[in-house]
Amino acid sequence: MSNSLWRSWLKPRSLLAFAAALLLAAAWGSLVQTQYNLAALQGLELPIDGATRWRTSLQDLLGFGPVYAAIVLAAWLPAFAAAFWLARRSGPYRACLLPLATSVSLIVAIRLIDAFAPIPVLIYATRTLDGLLAMAVGGLLGGLLFIWLARPRPTQAKVDITP
Repeated sequence: MSNSLWRSWLKPRSLLAFAAALLLAAAWGSLVQTQYNLAALQGLELPIDGATRWRTSLQDLLGFGPVYAAIVLAAWLPAFAAAFWLARRSGPYRACLLPLATSVSLIVAIRLIDAFAPIPVLIYATRTLDGLLAMAVGGLLGGLLFIWLARPRPTQAKVDITP
């Protein structure tokens, strides 16, 4: 990355935007996997009421969420670097690169983990294409949130109201 890109990354706004995007993607993924697991249990005709669904979702946010956040972070560091590098050359498609990179990087990371995990899949929701894509939507939303939060703000014009 160029020095100017590194300097823009070290700004508090960019770091906070990255943290917020990472939290969104991790929470999304955690909740998606929870709901897929609960749906599978309901498919076995186990009754799951609303209170159980909420409690399980909260437990997974606290238990699985940090693990998934580490997966997202490991996937996103090279994805952000590649997206910023490509953005220097891509012109009008620049805004699409980061959300695309953040979502595709999660798919790649999940499939890499599955290839080396001793169990068939680490995250049950990713056993099917729709579940894998639902997890990737969290990366897409996180990338969009980063762009929105890190964008330069227009400076407010100072108006002199003295006569």
